[in-house]
Amino acid sequence: MQPEGPEDLILVSVDDHVVEPPDLFEGHLGAAHRADAPRVVHKADGSDVWVYRGKQIPNIGLNAVVGRPPEEYGMEPTAFDQLRPGTWKLSERIRDMNANGVLASMCFPSFPGFCGQLWLRDDDKATGLVMLRAYNDWHIDEWCGTHPGRFIPLAIVPMWDPALAAEEVRRVARKGCHAISFSENPTKLDLPSLHDLHWDPLWQACADEGTLVCIHIGSGQGMQFTSMDAPIDVMISTQPAQILHCAADLLWSHMLKRYPTLKFALSEGGIGWVPYLLERADYVYAHHHRWTGQDFGGKLPSEVWREHIVTCFIDDATGLRNRHDVGLDTITWECDYPHSDTTWPNAPEILWKSLEGIPGDEIDQITHGNALRHFRLDPFAHRSREQCTVKALRAEAGDVDLRVASQGGKPPSADRDRPVSVHDVTTQLMSAFQTPAE
Repeated sequence: MQPEGPEDLILVSVDDHVVEPPDLFEGHLGAAHRADAPRVVHKADGSDVWVYRGKQIPNIGLNAVVGRPPEEYGMEPTAFDQLRPGTWKLSERIRDMNANGVLASMCFPSFPGFCGQLWLRDDDKATGLVMLRAYNDWHIDEWCGTHPGRFIPLAIVPMWDPALAAEEVRRVARKGCHAISFSENPTKLDLPSLHDLHWDPLWQACADEGTLVCIHIGSGQGMQFTSMDAPIDVMISTQPAQILHCAADLLWSHMLKRYPTLKFALSEGGIGWVPYLLERADYVYAHHHRWTGQDFGGKLPSEVWREHIVTCFIDDATGLRNRHDVGLDTITWECDYPHSDTTWPNAPEILWKSLEGIPGDEIDQITHGNALRHFRLDPFAHRSREQCTVKALRAEAGDVDLRVASQGGKPPSADRDRPVSVHDVTTQLMSAFQTPAE
């Protein structure tokens, strides 16, 4: 059926973020490890930080600016009372999802890093593994399990050991979690590259369990800067497309050929650039495979891509106009709540503009059908389809306060006569380390 307006849509977001609550580890650790758990400390400068093994993580909800005036966006130290409650309180997140008409959401970690870099960098890997598993248990059992059908579980794995990572994939799969977060470039984390056979035990486990490997922009390379005095707008404009390098790594790697059922999702990467990459890959294969040794078994690289790669976008009209060149079955949508790119609370209206002229069955694929299939979620087992529309969800959230509210943040451009530069933002972020945790 062709939707008549944004309120007829069913929306599933495959890229949002959770700001972890202070009581995350309560009830998920045995007595022997409770004292070792990361904890939240309120600092003298008014900010809240996570502290783990004597080291502080500078910002509890980096870029979690939803609900603030855009003039206050930045990376200054933050406290829980500066954040919209939906960023870290589960009950309020559901209310914010309803107000935005979003049926289901997949949430990447915040303080541990998108793919668990906190415990990867720690010298005590035994304790780190305990904390990582406790984090996954909280995320799957509490954050996702409390409201069945509303969240897609996403686990992190111990990347320092592919055998342990494979074991964790199988463990969380038994709990109903079939997505993990991984790095776009493991070499930037001092690990073997995506092309190294080192990772094969992990890929085998994911293939066996039907687990999707999600790769978020910035999960290995971090933010990419052309220069320290470049306007920060340069990084913000190009960061999503930086995942093109990871996409090419995956496309030409051995994994897609060796594991026919293995799938990767490129999170927050957009889709507008995909048709060119695939056209170029097919050209390169036709012209060079005889000497490069590539063999796609009678298929084109673009065909193999569409069998293995899931893409997503926030607002990408160019990509949607070229959706068949991207691969209609691969496209999913994201809201990016609570980060500064989010379209909350007007996601349906913003998305609707880009869906103009697209047939109803294709809209269903893009807005929720592909996501539910790839990420193995069945919200209709818990709610009727009629209860899952933007209109129905918003009817449950009539009392949610959607007003933009100042939280007193001071952007790095205040009192300046020039655009914000990379240096300004990184200086602001690093200042969070200056005041020690108490």
